[in-house]
Amino acid sequence: MSNILAGLFEHHSDYKKLESDLENSGIPSSDYIIYLSSETTNAQYLASVAVKDSSQTDNVRSIFTQHAVIKTYLFENMSIDQANYDTIKKYIDARNRAEIHNSPDIRIKTSTEGINSEVKS
Repeated sequence: MSNILAGLFEHHSDYKKLESDLENSGIPSSDYIIYLSSETTNAQYLASVAVKDSSQTDNVRSIFTQHAVIKTYLFENMSIDQANYDTIKKYIDARNRAEIHNSPDIRIKTSTEGINSEVKS
């Protein structure tokens, strides 16, 4: 069974050019899906590609990077037939909820010599 590499793309990225680049790299149209939103303005889109090995995964990641990918997700042991939009979206949402996001820099202020809790007024 293959793996699925999914990528979320900026709205300004050209999905037709992405399709062309994937096919020019040897990936048949039956091995990828481009999910387009019905919204025509500022809509991001999602693409899923069936990858068989690590070199093909690296190749597709490189193509995704050229097309302003925001984030990529690798789903192991999934076929392109299982990669419908609702399933991929559900897995992406679950991974994003489980991910630990960077927190802003926190400064911990320690007490200095001087007034402390023993001082009473």
